[in-house]
Amino acid sequence: SLKDTAPRAAATRDAGPARVAVFVSGGGSNMRALHAAMLDGRVDASVAVVVSNSIDCGGIQWANDNGLPTLRYPPSKQQREANEGLSPEKLVEKLEELGVTHVCLAGYLRLIPPELCRRYENKMLNVHPALLPAFGGKGMHGLAVHEAVVASGARFTGPTIHFVNEKFDDGKILAQRVVPVLPTDTPQDVAKRVLEKEHEVFPHALAALVEGRVEFREDGVPRIVARGTEETYE
Repeated sequence: SLKDTAPRAAATRDAGPARVAVFVSGGGSNMRALHAAMLDGRVDASVAVVVSNSIDCGGIQWANDNGLPTLRYPPSKQQREANEGLSPEKLVEKLEELGVTHVCLAGYLRLIPPELCRRYENKMLNVHPALLPAFGGKGMHGLAVHEAVVASGARFTGPTIHFVNEKFDDGKILAQRVVPVLPTDTPQDVAKRVLEKEHEVFPHALAALVEGRVEFREDGVPRIVARGTEETYE
């Protein structure tokens, strides 16, 4: 039989705006950037729920201030001992009840359960503050990433948006942006420069995904189709 070599679309566009679950562990600046892009029309979606492992983090406080539903995952040790809190299966059920169509990990520092990876395959994105596959993996998050970049002598770095699978920072890369690393830079200097690009590229990638403008090559590598064309890739 003939082998299908045509690019495969990640998903057809769903009826109505996408509903996004955003997972955070800290202040949630990328979540706020995504939300702002939704409000001004750059991303045809809304935040359906904010999920965190920390009920006290800034991202959860922001969600509460904005009247958005919140969930805790994974449950605390006390919840687990009392047989309370969300199991991976219950988490998926809750997201489905809330009508979640896509998931964005915006500084979430816990491994995503396989059940969630399977349910939202090719519909879940993560932002990483370096140019994967370099400077990724377990323990590589926050300032530790930028410290490693500066220590390595790398001349360039930048954020990566990638699909999520069951390993840390291992999913296929969807989008990246590049910034210089200057000889006099501190890790904090690099972090600030990269964060600005994170706030640009994450909405860009999510917009393409919810609009059905992501295609996969035969080898599984995704690419973004520019608006208004079927031939120009970003």
